[in-house]
Amino acid sequence: MITNPLRDPRDRRLPRVPEPCALVVFGITGDLARKKLLPAIYDLANRGLLPTNFALLGFARRDWADQDFAELSRDAAREHSRTPWREEVWEQLASSVKFVQGSFDDDNAFDELAATLGELEGSHGIGGNAAFYLSIPPSMFPTVLKQMQRTRMAESTSDRWRRVVVEKPFGHDLASSRELNALVDSVFSPDDVFRIDHYLGKETVQNLMALRFANELFEPVWNGHHVDSVQITMAEDVGIGGRAGFYEKTGAARDVLQNHLLQLLALTAMEEPVEFSAEEIRTEKLKVLRAISLPEDLRTFAVRGQYEQGWLAGQRAIGYRQEEGVDPSSTTETYAAVRLGVETRRWAGVPFYLRTGKRLPRRVTEIALIFKRAPHLPFADTDTEELGNNQLVVRVQPDEGVTLKFGSKVPGSVMEVRDVAMDFLYGEQFTEASPEAYERLLLDVLLGDATLFPRNTEVEASWTVIDPLEDFWEGTTPYSYRAGEWGPRAAEEMLAAEGRRWRRP
Repeated sequence: MITNPLRDPRDRRLPRVPEPCALVVFGITGDLARKKLLPAIYDLANRGLLPTNFALLGFARRDWADQDFAELSRDAAREHSRTPWREEVWEQLASSVKFVQGSFDDDNAFDELAATLGELEGSHGIGGNAAFYLSIPPSMFPTVLKQMQRTRMAESTSDRWRRVVVEKPFGHDLASSRELNALVDSVFSPDDVFRIDHYLGKETVQNLMALRFANELFEPVWNGHHVDSVQITMAEDVGIGGRAGFYEKTGAARDVLQNHLLQLLALTAMEEPVEFSAEEIRTEKLKVLRAISLPEDLRTFAVRGQYEQGWLAGQRAIGYRQEEGVDPSSTTETYAAVRLGVETRRWAGVPFYLRTGKRLPRRVTEIALIFKRAPHLPFADTDTEELGNNQLVVRVQPDEGVTLKFGSKVPGSVMEVRDVAMDFLYGEQFTEASPEAYERLLLDVLLGDATLFPRNTEVEASWTVIDPLEDFWEGTTPYSYRAGEWGPRAAEEMLAAEGRRWRRP
């Protein structure tokens, strides 16, 4: 059992602590568990946010004893944790770490898993509560879910809860998404299914709602009367790493555009919810997703690209087709950009430009509202020739914060107006570092707070946007761009066709 060493019950600013429970992780030996889940569990324990009666249960094919699994978990947590390492915290946590060995089609292994959960009720006082994290390929879902159904581990009752966490991708298209949703919902009740999109756990994404709805300053101009366009960018400077098998089947649009970027769009364009609750926020996001329109001219306003060899951060980077495991004639896109509309009273006529790509100059995710120019400038043209559009930029990563760009007079004896920027940085304003996304999301799962988790209706609405793009791109060859560039020239021409240009993050 573990204690809560840092929690002061008098401090009402700290989040609630979950009820006694267990977290069962399938695929515990994978990179996601090692780099994200196990460190997040340690960080939650270190912050005093896990219940006193808590157990971590891993399931995998490895022939390990509990001690072997605890040692692997310790190494992963120590290497990747966000908070300072404290051996006493880990020792308390390690006493609650268990491991069950077996394959997903092994009935005996799942019988043992169910029996171990039952034993933990007595030995660790978990009260029968458990969350199951499916850190496994979607192709394995049917086998695991049917085993859980057979052993009745998925059944919530009046005195215990059982929840499941599903990682993206949520299907490959609308049809497979519906099939997957039906499968999960047939084993767990819909309210007990948590579809995790780690971008929604980032502190700055949540601050987007605070920025809009806690301040009178921004909301009056957060509409098509004042906003010229919106740009949402998720750029990565890395390649595909060792994920060729996954990426060849998926591509940038399905990997990022369908989930991360459309969720950011929904949060940017949504109306104010009646209250800050999971159901109300989901309702407003769903309205936006269902109001998205695709451009009629997809050839101009839907661009995909693939990186070739180039230079990035002073080092030569190989092209996508030279990556290990990639088909030398692959037409999978590593870059996708599209112009979308949101057909609501607030946003009608405002283009939303979304782009994502790998091997771009830097790693950055941001939401930029580009405002219209002032209808009248009482200055000479030469006074304002360096003045651009006002911009409000929410930086999601890596330098979390908000930038406001506006015109100001340059000091001197003549009138000259030039762009300046006001910056708000999380790291400078607050002494406490922002929790990692998985830290926040795991805690919410154990609390049963579904605010930051998309429902199946949101997932399906997103696929209705992506499927026509994929159909249009089917059989076409993506544009090329060199590693270290901001994407193919066609993406620049997409905005230039409407007299705009991409913002340089």
